[in-house]
Amino acid sequence: MEAFARKILPEFSGRRGEAATLVTLSGDLGAGKTAFTKSVAKVLGVSEEVTSPTFVLEKIYKLADKPWKHLIHIDAYRLDGGHEFIAIGFEGIYRDAGNLILLEWPEKVPSALEGKKFFSMQFKHIDEGTREILWN
Repeated sequence: MEAFARKILPEFSGRRGEAATLVTLSGDLGAGKTAFTKSVAKVLGVSEEVTSPTFVLEKIYKLADKPWKHLIHIDAYRLDGGHEFIAIGFEGIYRDAGNLILLEWPEKVPSALEGKKFFSMQFKHIDEGTREILWN
């Protein structure tokens, strides 16, 4: 997964705009969304342990000497719609072009994503050591 993260990060940074770089991560439980986030964090030099923010909703990691200032990992699994996502401050973090946002379970907050530019990644569990990842 780390090799894939290393390969795909230049795509994300190459298409930066005036807002945050938002990447949505979809797939069943255990499909590899958090594993991908851990790999991205490692490639970007995050030294602290990266865990799923399922219960805290969001974790922010400061980045040094990278295309972004922060890696923000959000897990929307426990949210009941876009209004709750907006309530945790999504609009503010989205407006900051220095943020790379990795959002798990975007299908829980579709109204909050309307009109926003983002990359979409779909993870599928094939077997214990294999995942299929589709992205645009």
